Amino acid sequence: MKENSTFSTLKTEDHMPGVRVITISRPQALNALNTTVLSELNHALRSAAEDSGVRVVVLTGEGPKSFIAGADILEMKDKSPQEAMRFAQLGHDVGKLLELMPKPTIAAVNGFALGGGCEMAMACDFIVAAENAVFAQPEVGLGIIPGFGGTLRLARLVGIARAKELIFSGRRIQAGEAREIGLVARVLPQEGFLAQALEIATLISKNSAPAVAKCKQLMNEFSESVGLNGKLDAEVHAFGRLFGSQDQREGMGAFAEKRKPSFWGIAPNSASAG
Repeated sequence: MKENSTFSTLKTEDHMPGVRVITISRPQALNALNTTVLSELNHALRSAAEDSGVRVVVLTGEGPKSFIAGADILEMKDKSPQEAMRFAQLGHDVGKLLELMPKPTIAAVNGFALGGGCEMAMACDFIVAAENAVFAQPEVGLGIIPGFGGTLRLARLVGIARAKELIFSGRRIQAGEAREIGLVARVLPQEGFLAQALEIATLISKNSAPAVAKCKQLMNEFSESVGLNGKLDAEVHAFGRLFGSQDQREGMGAFAEKRKPSFWGIAPNSASAG
């Protein structure tokens, strides 16, 4: 095992044969995604994509409590719409790398995968979850929407009706339910979880890399991944436009103050059919 200490918020380790583990290392913030984490993830993923010795990438979070607890709300809460759009675009750039690089990407989810954490997991080729994993898209409770691809990828994985129910309610689901609805590929015991995830990655790494890459390309094309840019761009703009609204300020302010939000925003009136 070879460890790389280039990053301030990530750890990268190479496991034989050809498996690179990228660990988000902000345990004091439950591995929340801020600008530094996303920038370093972008760099680490590009490096893995270009490294001929890397055949499989495993993304995980440090510690037993959290994979990624979401985007860093304390960093986000005072952003302008333009700043929020740039932040969302940075998240989308990372998600596209996970989804579209020719090498398989596996999300090894331990603990919380909330908001942006769930979105990063969904951008991987598949998710393996520890028994203590918890998933949610809770953004509407903060006065915003999923901003890193959640509106598209969750619907694609679990179906539009289930995705709407989960996003509209923001409710949390446990690993077992996530497996039942198709969000998670496998649920593994919490004891020795990462070692078991690495066994799956190692099994893949022993196969023909060009063949696996071609399978990924074709399956992404069949699921319309290659044509997702316009849809993701629309999410970026919608995410950013909500910043500075009364509900966004109240939702994130309540989070920072550790109280329940009191929303008063009125939903826009859709034009009736006909």
